[in-house]
Amino acid sequence: MSSTILHKSGLTPTANPSDQDALQALIHHPEGEEGDEKNPFLAALGERVRALRARRGMTRKALAQVADVSERHLANLEYGVGNASILVLLQVAGALQCSLGELIGDVTTSSPEWLMIRELLEQRDDATLQRVRIAIGEMLGTGGGNAALSPRIALIGLRGAGKSTLGQMLAEDLGFPFVELSREIEKFAGCSVSEIQALYGVNAYRRYERRALEEAIQIYPEAVIATPGGLVSDAATFNELLAHCTTVWLQADPEDHMKRVTAQGDLRPMAASKEAMEDLKGILHGRAAFYSKAQYKLDTSAQPLGPTFNALRDMVRKVLQLPV
Repeated sequence: MSSTILHKSGLTPTANPSDQDALQALIHHPEGEEGDEKNPFLAALGERVRALRARRGMTRKALAQVADVSERHLANLEYGVGNASILVLLQVAGALQCSLGELIGDVTTSSPEWLMIRELLEQRDDATLQRVRIAIGEMLGTGGGNAALSPRIALIGLRGAGKSTLGQMLAEDLGFPFVELSREIEKFAGCSVSEIQALYGVNAYRRYERRALEEAIQIYPEAVIATPGGLVSDAATFNELLAHCTTVWLQADPEDHMKRVTAQGDLRPMAASKEAMEDLKGILHGRAAFYSKAQYKLDTSAQPLGPTFNALRDMVRKVLQLPV
């Protein structure tokens, strides 16, 4: 049975009659009449849901399907007008691969140590937080900092940025193996990426992704690695990448992303969406802060392919202290 959200407009939940009492016990009716200002907590909750959805690269329709929640009710939740039951929030959190605490925005209250650490980090700028993250990674042995002069060159960015095309060209120029991580994931799973997600779900795909990256790092002391666009969505996998590879963010204008992906005959994850460009822009916005953790970046929309490759080649050769 699909869970529901009861909201201010007075829509009746589509639950079975036997479930009505349970739903009423789980749903709190907000005070005020229609047209009142949004409840700040509900508005902030909606913003977090949208941000997490964009980070995962999911359309609203896709999230609604995975969470088994009505798309209309999910829209109400995202716009801060749907007062969701705890069961709906659990389903949405599960579909977004995050804890309920992260969804609600209070995960750092889970223990005294969390509270004390949070207090130390509050109001710090992003550069300070990055140094703390790297220091913690080094202390715990989990990495998290950018590898200095690593001959593993990892290209990150949204699909359509040019990672495969430029990555192959760069690998040939350097004489390095070219590793397209999506193909390695498919080898592990024995089926295509779309089949992995359809048959086993996004969480299973992320496990294959982490395993493929770890093996590539172990096997190849030097390589050019084209990464899936959503790899940055998993913090542990992204930390692994940053710790063992020299990273380059390939940026492109949304229109170029769409044009290139369409030319490849692939619209994932924008397929079946009437607002594909808006979805793509939302994904870019949600991931930009993570992509920006790369050591270097290159705009692949600024010039044609030839000059863009030359710029990437010169950048990487200088980093690796090779003749340009």
